[in-house]
Order: sequence, then structure tokens, then C-alpha cells
Amino acid sequence: MDSIIYLITDGEITSENYAEKSRKTLDLIKRAVDANISLIQIREKQISAKLIFSLASKAAEITKNSTTKLLINDRADIALAANADGVHLTANSLSAEIIRANFPKDFIVGVSTHSLEKAQEAKNQGANFATFSPIFHSPNKGEPVGLDALREVCETLKPFPIIALGGIDETNYREVLQIADGFAAIRFLKEVRCKVIV
Repeated sequence: MDSIIYLITDGEITSENYAEKSRKTLDLIKRAVDANISLIQIREKQISAKLIFSLASKAAEITKNSTTKLLINDRADIALAANADGVHLTANSLSAEIIRANFPKDFIVGVSTHSLEKAQEAKNQGANFATFSPIFHSPNKGEPVGLDALREVCETLKPFPIIALGGIDETNYREVLQIADGFAAIRFLKEVRCKVIV
């Protein structure tokens, strides 16, 4: 199976800068689609549901005839309404089990996890994959878990896909891909240097 490369938007859009920043985000999404990035997550916590829906709808138009899948952070309802492919759940979201029971069968469900137990829970509840983090040092993300913890989660839950997250860049992504099913990044993938990766 090809490695999963997962682009997460940087969360810098506000109601004040929406016009400019949303345009830049959509440009990034277009470049990511052209580079065959596997997954894109719209993770914008500073804007209203209305603006997230607007952004997600435009992004879904860009991804719809491609192999790239579009996920919306936390809001499964907006994801469905905007014709995105799925949702990425956080510790404060509804459970994967609830989403799985109430949304279409092909709706993609990803879950953020920081321990083997939580990753196991995501698998048991019918998630499609889990992110596991932070692998390396990442600003404001707590103590890194390291590659040994990543290896343990991946080996224990195989073949359930685990995507590494946190501090991944051009110096370490190859090492990560020898262990995990893929990696997620914000800063590293922002310039979509992904043609060298995929």
C-alpha cells in the first residue's frame, strides 16, 4: 500500500482575514491534489460554522474528481453538508462509534490519538485510521512520544492504519514512513514539496 500523506491546514483563518487566507488555502488544496496527496484536513478553529462550510464546499469542488480525500476537523455535520469525504475527530468530538452509526457507510472517520489505548479504541469503534502524536517536538504539543512508541502502536494494531503526526519534516519523514502507514503535517507540507515524497 502506498504511504498516506496527510496535509492539515494551518488554522490561521479568521473572520477578518477570511477572503485572503481562504483563497490561499484553496490554492494549497489545489496544489496538494495535483501532487496526489492522500488526505487533506480543513482544521480552522477560529472561524464560524458558516465560514467552515463555505471553505469546505469550495475545497470539495477541488478534490471531488481526484484521489485526494477531504476531511473536516471535528464537524461531521459540516463535512457531510459540504460534500467532503469525512471527518477528523479530536478528544472533544463525538466518538467514532457514533459517527459510524449515523453517517454514510463510506464516510471516512479519522481520530486523533496520543496513546496505544486511544488508538485501539479508535480501531474498535470503526474508525478508518488514527493519527498518533506527537512523534517529535512540535510547538505546544507536549512531550514527544518518539519512534519506539510509534512502532509499538503500528505493530500492535496492524493492519489498522496509523498516521504519524508532530514535528515531521524533510529530515525525518523517511524514517517515519519505515514504521507508520503515513504521516501528517502542517508546516512541512504547506509548500507542497510532496512531489519529492509521493
